Amino acid sequence: MSIEIANESGVEVDTDAVLAVARHALDEMGVNPLAELSVLLVDIEYMTELNHRWMGGDGPTDVLAFPMDEGSVDHGPGESAPAGGEPALLGDIVLCPEVAAKQAAVAGHSAADELHLLTVHGVLHLLGYDHAEPEEEREMFGLQARLLASWRSTRSR
Repeated sequence: MSIEIANESGVEVDTDAVLAVARHALDEMGVNPLAELSVLLVDIEYMTELNHRWMGGDGPTDVLAFPMDEGSVDHGPGESAPAGGEPALLGDIVLCPEVAAKQAAVAGHSAADELHLLTVHGVLHLLGYDHAEPEEEREMFGLQARLLASWRSTRSR
């Protein structure tokens, strides 16, 4: 699994942990090991611009996911790998550590925990999950909680 990460946020972040939780989520979801993912950490100003341009939102948001080759993503062991074994480009996850830190303070956990949650959230969006409808939200957030719990249990060993 190829995961590229770039921290352009100006905030110190444990990028190794962000990579680890992304890799864990992709592995647990049965994503093709040849898949490629990009994670970008940005400042509030750039996240505000992206949110406005791509989502029509006002102000910054915590995470954005930009899927690429949706048709070639291996969603599980029941599906075959892309033709010719070509790596699937899953897409990009964009995180804003400053927004994550504010949300973490409200939620009562660390900024790192919030970034891990947002990373898994972004991965699930790239895999086609959404939370627009109540049933979709229950499924996505339940899966997100299970992936985070299993990742945390592997770290505490």
